[in-house]
Amino acid sequence: MRILVVGAGGVGTAAVAIAARRDFFDHLVVADYDPVRVEHALAQVAGDARFSGARVDASNVNALVALIREQGITHVLNAVDPRFVMPIFDACGIAGVSYMDMAMSLSHPHPERPYEETGEKLGDRQFAKAGEWEAAGRLALVGLGVEPGLSDIFARYAQDELFGEIHEAGVRDGANLVVDGYEFAPSFSIWTTIEECLNPPVIWEEGRGWYTTAPFSEPEVFDFPEGIGPVECVNVEHEEVLLIPRWVKARRVTFKYGLGDEFINVLKVLHTLGLDRTDPVAVRGAAVSPRDVVAACLPDPAGLGDRMHDKTCAGTWVTGRGKDGAPRAVYLYHVVDSDWSWKEYGSQAVVWQTAINPVIGLELLAHGTWSGTGVLGPEAFEPKPFLDMLQEYGAPWGMREESAPVL
Repeated sequence: MRILVVGAGGVGTAAVAIAARRDFFDHLVVADYDPVRVEHALAQVAGDARFSGARVDASNVNALVALIREQGITHVLNAVDPRFVMPIFDACGIAGVSYMDMAMSLSHPHPERPYEETGEKLGDRQFAKAGEWEAAGRLALVGLGVEPGLSDIFARYAQDELFGEIHEAGVRDGANLVVDGYEFAPSFSIWTTIEECLNPPVIWEEGRGWYTTAPFSEPEVFDFPEGIGPVECVNVEHEEVLLIPRWVKARRVTFKYGLGDEFINVLKVLHTLGLDRTDPVAVRGAAVSPRDVVAACLPDPAGLGDRMHDKTCAGTWVTGRGKDGAPRAVYLYHVVDSDWSWKEYGSQAVVWQTAINPVIGLELLAHGTWSGTGVLGPEAFEPKPFLDMLQEYGAPWGMREESAPVL
């Protein structure tokens, strides 16, 4: 297996550090538009001949195809923000190699009823080409980060091992992370955060299908494990709601994110001022995207590791009837302590927790444990080998029994 990681930001750099401790691949090329970022990613694996770097523009399909062929790549991991999903996805299709990402193609709200009906959904452009990928015998494994990714695998595991009937598969994400010296410092790409938080959230219900609601709707307090505690969570647009119903039978699928009032207020102000816009505006003769300006003004999440403390939790809350027919509810989760991930890998918790999952997925593909063709989400694969390997990588997951629902 020869891997190309496109993107040497926080997640791409963490993926390199995680992969360096494994032996399932022959070579890994990390590529980015910025050579300095590539050098930084490779510095942590200096002396390991299995790694090399390259420069590439992730928006240029021809350049990506040329790099894939030049390096003899077999598998591409997309580690850049969702704007570049389709160029990388299409380049892999042209070059005839396997593709993997952690976020899917962008959505576009319904033009007249954005908070009631879906427009173009996350991943629609990729799923529209599923037949081509299947006919070619190639695999595009989409949405394999932590959320989406591990959370989807938890949903499939719940169906296979724990439940006879699932009423709700609800992804719940929360943290008690603090960043020294900053009043506002997102732990993940602010570009992606704005996209998913200000777009209309999607909900799936049996008999109704996918529909939308207003941003930050249906607040609830969820008690997160391992000392994180209660966090208010709200509806946010996310890929799990578009992926889980395709392979897991559930009456309802939701995604709620623990943002906090301060974070939500900042996002609302950015939206009010138009600073969440991606289309360029003229500024003293130059055309600039307001959202890119916001991102440039904030600290790089990849550089917050030594200032970030406490924990982040990703998980899936599942309710319904157990295999015995009795009411049951569980929370399947994964917690990472940022002080640990920084000391052990030199990465802050959120990017490390995201990066470990595609690396495990690549290893399962390399061993032939996972295989398939077409455009497939994580739920399409057997979950237990993945969860077993997560333990093997030193990143254990947990399960908490919840109060059984009244049915």
